[in-house]
Amino acid sequence: MTPPAHILVGTIGRVFWMRVDGKGTFQNSLQAKKAMQRVIAQGARNLVVDLERCPMMDSTFLGMLTGTALTLREAGGEGTLSVLNANQRNLQLLTSLGLDHILELDREGKLWADERRRASSALEQCAEAGADCKEAQTRHVLAAHQALADVSLDNECRFHDVIEFLEKELEAGTNAASA
Repeated sequence: MTPPAHILVGTIGRVFWMRVDGKGTFQNSLQAKKAMQRVIAQGARNLVVDLERCPMMDSTFLGMLTGTALTLREAGGEGTLSVLNANQRNLQLLTSLGLDHILELDREGKLWADERRRASSALEQCAEAGADCKEAQTRHVLAAHQALADVSLDNECRFHDVIEFLEKELEAGTNAASA
C-alpha cells in the first residue's frame, strides 16, 4: 500500500515553498490550494512547488497548479509559480497540457538556488484542512479541471467528459438536497 502523501510548506526569504512528499492527487490538492490561496491573499507573489519527492500528479493536482498560476496573474501579473525538481513523467504531463506556458518550469535546477538549500529545514506539515465534505471536494475537482480546460482547446476536449460528469454529480446532489 502506498503511504499517504504529505504537503510541506514554509516561507523562505521572499518565497512560499511547498514540497509534495508523495503523489499529488485530488486527495491532497485542496489542502495545497488552500495554503497557496492563503499566502497569495497575504501578499506572497513568488511561489515554489518542489516535486523532488513527487512521483506523479493527477489531473486535479495539475488543475490546482493551473488555477493558482492564473490567480497570480489576476493579482496584478507580478510573481511566479515555479515548479522545481519535476521528474520526466511530471515534466511530460506539464508540457503536454501546455502548462509550461503559465508555470515557470525549472528544468536545469537553477531557480531559487539560495532558498533551495534552506528548504529542508524550513518546511513544516501543511496546516490547512483538506475537503470539508463530498460536495466541497467535487467542486474543487471541477474547478481544477475547468482551469485545465481553459488553457487550451486540446485540454478542453481532453477534460470535457470529466467536467460534464462532475457538473451532473453536483446538480444531482443539489436536487437531492432540495427534495
